[in-house]
Amino acid sequence: MNDTLKKSALDYHEFPIPGKLGIAITKPFETAAQLSLAYTPGVAEPVREIQADPENAYRYTAKGNLVAVISNGTAVLGLGDCGALAGKPVMEGKAVLFKKFADIDVFDIEVDAREPKDFIDTVARIAPTFGGINLEDIAAPSCFEIEEKLIERCDIPVFHDDQHGTAIVLCAGLLNALELVGKKIEDARIVCLGAGAAGIASMRLAVDLGARRENMLLVDRKGVIHRDREDFSSLNKEKLEFASAAAAERRSLAGALAGADVFIGVSGPGLMKPEWLMLMAEKPIIFALSNPDPEIRPEDALAVRHDLIMATGRSDYPNQVNNVLCFPFLFRGALDVRARYVNAAMKTAAVRAIAALAREPVPQEVLAAYGQKSLSFGPDYIIPKPLDPRLRDHVAPAVARAAVSSGAARLPYPAHYPA
Repeated sequence: MNDTLKKSALDYHEFPIPGKLGIAITKPFETAAQLSLAYTPGVAEPVREIQADPENAYRYTAKGNLVAVISNGTAVLGLGDCGALAGKPVMEGKAVLFKKFADIDVFDIEVDAREPKDFIDTVARIAPTFGGINLEDIAAPSCFEIEEKLIERCDIPVFHDDQHGTAIVLCAGLLNALELVGKKIEDARIVCLGAGAAGIASMRLAVDLGARRENMLLVDRKGVIHRDREDFSSLNKEKLEFASAAAAERRSLAGALAGADVFIGVSGPGLMKPEWLMLMAEKPIIFALSNPDPEIRPEDALAVRHDLIMATGRSDYPNQVNNVLCFPFLFRGALDVRARYVNAAMKTAAVRAIAALAREPVPQEVLAAYGQKSLSFGPDYIIPKPLDPRLRDHVAPAVARAAVSSGAARLPYPAHYPA
């Protein structure tokens, strides 16, 4: 980061007041009578109502529109294990996105707990405060256990965005890219470099959408995860889900890429060599999502293959895979039907809603925001832009409808949503 950008970023966070969040009062609070309603003695009445029926908390408190963004700071952006407190600017930033894009209130909570059990216990005990929990920046493999246990213990949606937000947006782009190159997901040979939170979740969601496990190869630092690896018995259960019977010649990344239709990179910068692209099938799809430096830069990839479709995690290239396309609107839909959890049906509904929006004509306000004269569905536009205001009206209803039809919702499909 250059000195000018560094100073601008620090000034933005410090002035005119520190941080990016505040709390607003939502009711009149000007008179003695209003004070008596907001606090004692009037506040006793909603307390009694909630004590009689806990569901009344959604009527008389902010619970129904309040999400906790919670982290222990063990995997902060691309910065690694920064610690809980150092991760707070990111959690505040996440809260700003929730509010800006979906009008959801957020408390950011940084938990100084490295052991999964301690973190799980802490979050489970404060969960009654919230309508949903967004887990963030928690290192793998602990993140899998943490989310799984919290889903079991809480009766509100628990969603690890580094897993599922990435997977949903990635898979939306993947479905569209496959259509553009005339391939089907059930036939596509997929190589995923990176076996952490985003990689595992993306592979799982691709399976839910029709991809076949036998066509998938998952690659970590030691190569393809296969059943004859010396460390096979010590691999975590998430990696074991995708352990293959790959032949010896397909156990390196280069070997895995031979004939592959799709490369998904959620690993680190520069790990995809340009010459390896020549090993892939015709019209390959490249998702190089390491941020800020991708596994391979688009200009380097396009210098080798002119027939590819490419996405990155960066805003200065076409096809940015950005979680903000998903998580505010997924939670909006889940909260509005008072969902108990986020299930596979809700995730795949979000995928298909995001993918479908990319096929719609792009309004002028989006073009203006990105300095574009035109955008249309094609190799350089396979997913919507993050500032597209239509995302809320497409994704939230799709998620709400899926929650209702799959039995995850406590409330019916909202009357104010599209029919």
